Amino acid sequence: MSDDVEKRWNDPPTMRQATRYTVAVIAASLTVVALTFAWAATNRDACAAAQQFVCQNPDRYVLAVAPAAILLLGGLGAFVRTYTVWKSDGTWPIWQGAGWILMTLMLVFASMGSGFLLT
Repeated sequence: MSDDVEKRWNDPPTMRQATRYTVAVIAASLTVVALTFAWAATNRDACAAAQQFVCQNPDRYVLAVAPAAILLLGGLGAFVRTYTVWKSDGTWPIWQGAGWILMTLMLVFASMGSGFLLT
């Protein structure tokens, strides 16, 4: 017998914790996006002729970097939680899945944000 993780990942408390954590990190990232767009809307008079809605440099940098950074930190936090749950012989793959979801979304946000910086 190997000392591997239990293959039945039916651990509702851990699943709820990981789901709440993932949703909270995604919500924080989307809140930053919404606040950046609201901030850009207040400065819309300065760049009425621009092609993009977010046209000033501070707004563009925040929109490109902040959501991806929040998701990166959230993903790293999920991986740290994966390690701590693994050390306590818990159901760690749930947290690892949460970390990979957040890292994948971080790449999506970073690729979308690079479009704001390149134009």
